[in-house]
Amino acid sequence: MSWFERKGINIVTKSPKEMPEGIWVKVPATGETIHRRELEENCWVDPVSGYHFPIGSEEYFHLLFDGGKYSELGQHIQPVDPLAFEDRKKYNKRLKDTQKKTGLSDAVRVGTGKLREKNVVVACMDFRFIGGSMGSVVGERIGLAIDHAREKKKPLIIISQSGGARMMESVLSLMQMAKTSAKLGLLHEEKVPYISVMTNPTTGGVTASFAMLGDFNIAEPGALIGFAGPRVIRQTIGRDLPDGFQTSEYLLEHGFLDFIVSRNKMKRRLSRLLKILAHDMK
Repeated sequence: MSWFERKGINIVTKSPKEMPEGIWVKVPATGETIHRRELEENCWVDPVSGYHFPIGSEEYFHLLFDGGKYSELGQHIQPVDPLAFEDRKKYNKRLKDTQKKTGLSDAVRVGTGKLREKNVVVACMDFRFIGGSMGSVVGERIGLAIDHAREKKKPLIIISQSGGARMMESVLSLMQMAKTSAKLGLLHEEKVPYISVMTNPTTGGVTASFAMLGDFNIAEPGALIGFAGPRVIRQTIGRDLPDGFQTSEYLLEHGFLDFIVSRNKMKRRLSRLLKILAHDMK
């Protein structure tokens, strides 16, 4: 039975094999791990718990546009420091550092292409860029998306993912709420469909403007949606909040949403809604 005795024997290879970094991903909702490839194939949704991992604009574009093909609008609109605050050097540095880190020029991108053979305009926010905060560039690009949809009679889809207004731009960031809302009013007059998709989180001025103005308001499961955060509301009113307050499920129950749709079913549901809206608009 000498083959049981392996003392002092070490197996050595010429080139040690190492586990690729990030190949396994921990699911915050369960603490379990899942293979990265399985997550990618399921649109970054955990198939067991249904937990939706945060993704960026590129991933959403790849999910919604046929073949992942689209043309981008508004890249020429770049952020600046319009108010020249005393700490403007910090803001300018943060802009440059975030652009370098994320590869994004600002917190929203606009793409045009086909969704199941239907021409659409999709504006998608990206939380990685200063918390998806809405500044002048975000408002201008959203406005550009609305204008393009109105002129070309293409349905508009806006995917929101934001912590609110970008306060480094002060009142100019707040003005974007009125601008985007007014442009959506013009879109409605032209009877061009607009579907709002809210992801985790959608808060602040984004919720108080274009995110809640869709012909259909949709959210991903478990998304935090609201104006002020739960902590601020609790401190203001001096009362405990209901369980699940400001989650997409709570908002659906209280009539603020039309649907909750899992990300891996989002394209199919959007396609169906666009067909219904196209029929009603004739």
